[in-house]
Amino acid sequence: MKAIVQNKYGPPDILELKEVEKPIPKDNQVLVKVHAASMNYGNLVLLKGEPFLARFAFGLLKPKYFIPGGDIAGRVEEIGTNVKQFQLGDEVFGDLSGCGWGGFAEYVSVPENALVPKPSNMSFEEAAAVPMAAVTALQSLRDKGKIQAGQKVLIYDASGGVGAFAVQIAKSFGAEVTGVCSTRNVNIVQSIGADHVIDYMKEDFTERTECYDLILAADGYQPISVYKRALSPKGTFVHVGGSGAQMFQVMVLGPCISITGRKKMSSFLQRPNQKDLVVMKELLETGKVKPVIDRGYKLSEVPKAFKYFEEGHAQGKVVITV
Repeated sequence: MKAIVQNKYGPPDILELKEVEKPIPKDNQVLVKVHAASMNYGNLVLLKGEPFLARFAFGLLKPKYFIPGGDIAGRVEEIGTNVKQFQLGDEVFGDLSGCGWGGFAEYVSVPENALVPKPSNMSFEEAAAVPMAAVTALQSLRDKGKIQAGQKVLIYDASGGVGAFAVQIAKSFGAEVTGVCSTRNVNIVQSIGADHVIDYMKEDFTERTECYDLILAADGYQPISVYKRALSPKGTFVHVGGSGAQMFQVMVLGPCISITGRKKMSSFLQRPNQKDLVVMKELLETGKVKPVIDRGYKLSEVPKAFKYFEEGHAQGKVVITV
């Protein structure tokens, strides 16, 4: 089969399209013929081995996962002897980041608990755009942010992969949502249901008198003191992605702020979860959430896709058609 192969850490140019051995599913695995995959921030971490601490999980000197790619959608071609949830021909989607990656390939063997049935109203490309980013948004809002109906919620980088899902998920919980984005993304954020949109190129949200019960920074760079001022007296700030300096501040100063006051500030790391992916499937099938796709690439164009993705200007998700 054809696959994108990575034998060392580095820029997108190190990736190669090669012929490799087709995997054989183990007893608890299914073999999926991959129709589409998508990119997330975790793909960049695995590609570059940065931040360095990530290498303790991905391989200290070189990647231990030589085929990148986390989110996939495809069709079941073989099943292991112990598989009970799926049958041949089932259309599925899932997140492979917790079970060895390998999505940028024509086939991948996957534990059955990493997959759920593909939403019936979506294409493979649309389904592949969902798992990691959507579950990150769901878990950060629901589990870390303790979101409640009627709360005022601000999503920073509301047009990105996680942010676009966060806007829609927050609305599904009954929150009043404000999205922060650049000028060219205002229409997108409005179209996915944000009640208010702040164009950060024209206005600094921190200069408003408005306070928020929950702030989700999907890709922020300001000092956390800025977000603290924008929180309501018992508000919560959740850092999902952004600059290294902001992440360091949240990890070091966040616990102190949370202990000494009523405002809570913390970071969040997504955990692949079949149950939460089922929740997303239901939201997708009822039309409460839809993926925002920026552009698509072929499997052979994955290095090109990485170069575009790492520029940080994608409007939603970047999808690979396999």
